[in-house]
Amino acid sequence: MGADHAQRAFIGSFTSAGGRGITVAAVDRDTGALTVLASTDAVADPSFLTVGHAPGADGTVLYAVSEADEGAAAAFAVDDDGTPRLIGEVRPVDGSGPTHLALAEDHLLTANYGSGSVTTLPVSDDGTLGPAAAVLRHEGSGPDDGRQSGPHAHQVLADPSGRWVLSVDLGTDSVRVCALDPATGSLLPHSETALRPGTGPRHLAFHPSGRHAYVLNELEPTVTVCRWDAAAGLLEPLGEAPVLPYDHDEGAAVRTYPSEVVVSHDGRFLWTANRGHDSISVLTLDETAEKPVLAAAVGCGGRWPRDLTLDPSGQWLYAANEHSGNVSWFAVDAETGVPEHAGSVEVPAASCVVFA
Repeated sequence: MGADHAQRAFIGSFTSAGGRGITVAAVDRDTGALTVLASTDAVADPSFLTVGHAPGADGTVLYAVSEADEGAAAAFAVDDDGTPRLIGEVRPVDGSGPTHLALAEDHLLTANYGSGSVTTLPVSDDGTLGPAAAVLRHEGSGPDDGRQSGPHAHQVLADPSGRWVLSVDLGTDSVRVCALDPATGSLLPHSETALRPGTGPRHLAFHPSGRHAYVLNELEPTVTVCRWDAAAGLLEPLGEAPVLPYDHDEGAAVRTYPSEVVVSHDGRFLWTANRGHDSISVLTLDETAEKPVLAAAVGCGGRWPRDLTLDPSGQWLYAANEHSGNVSWFAVDAETGVPEHAGSVEVPAASCVVFA
C-alpha cells in the first residue's frame, strides 16, 4: 500500500442488523472527515477488527472476527482502491460470539464472549490464518444472574512489554494474565486479578507509561484503576472512579452500559463511550495516573456508541454509534481533553473503527 493509504479507516458492523460488513473509508487528516470507499460482507457480523503487517504480505492485513454462534476469524488484504479482499480461509475459533481480537507473537487471538474462552490462531508470513492452535476456557461466574451466570471473555490484548496476554472477562469480574507460547500457540495461565463483584469488566486500556491500566466496567458506569507490573505479570487494583455523575440513571428510561475506554497519547486524559447515556466522558489524569477525575460528558453524535477510537495523530476521536448507524468524529481540545463534534458519516450498525 502506498503512503496515501496510511490515512485509511476500517469500520466493522453487524450484517445481521443491516450493516455492510467491513467498510473502508479515506481519512482527511486536516478535518478528521471520513469518506466511504468500499465495503465487503464476506464474513457475517465482523464486529471487531485489528490491523497487522505480515512479512510476506504486500501492505496492510486486516483481521476480523465473525461474532456468530459458531465464531470465526478472517484475514483481508486491502486493494489500492480500498476494497477489502479475503485472503486464505475463514477459520473457526472453536468458540461462540467472538467480540474482540488482537495480534501477538505471530498469532491472532480472539476473545469469545459466548463460550467464555480465548482462541489462538497462527498467522502465516503472507498474513493468512491457520486453524485454531489452542483454546483457553475461562471458569467462574458473578452475582448478576442475567449477565454473569458463566464466563464471558470480552477483550484480549497484549501488554505494552509484549511479554503477556491479558483477557478481560465480564462474567467472572476478573482479568487473566497469560504467557503465549509462540511455538504452539498455547496460553499458559499466570495470574488472575479479581475485580469488585458485579462490575462486569469489559475492556482495558494501558497508560502510555505502561505502568497503569484502566478497566472499564459495563455493568456499572465505573473505571477500575490498576497498577501493572510487567516484570511480574501482575495487575493490582487500586480503586474505582465514576465515568458519569452518580445520579445519571435516576429517572432514566435506558440503563447505561459503558463500552470502550481510551487513553490520550500524552497520558493526561481518559475517555469512555457510554451506551444508553449516549455520551463520551472525559476524565483527567494527574502525574500519578492513579486518580481519574470526571471532567465532562458530551453527546456521542448518535445512539449506542459501541466503540471509541483515537486516531494515530491523537487529534481526533471516533465513535461507532451502532443504533443510529453512523460514525461520528470529534476534535480533541489539547488543553481540556473535551471532544467537539465535527461531523459524521452513515455506517449502518457500526461497531468499531480502526486505522491503518
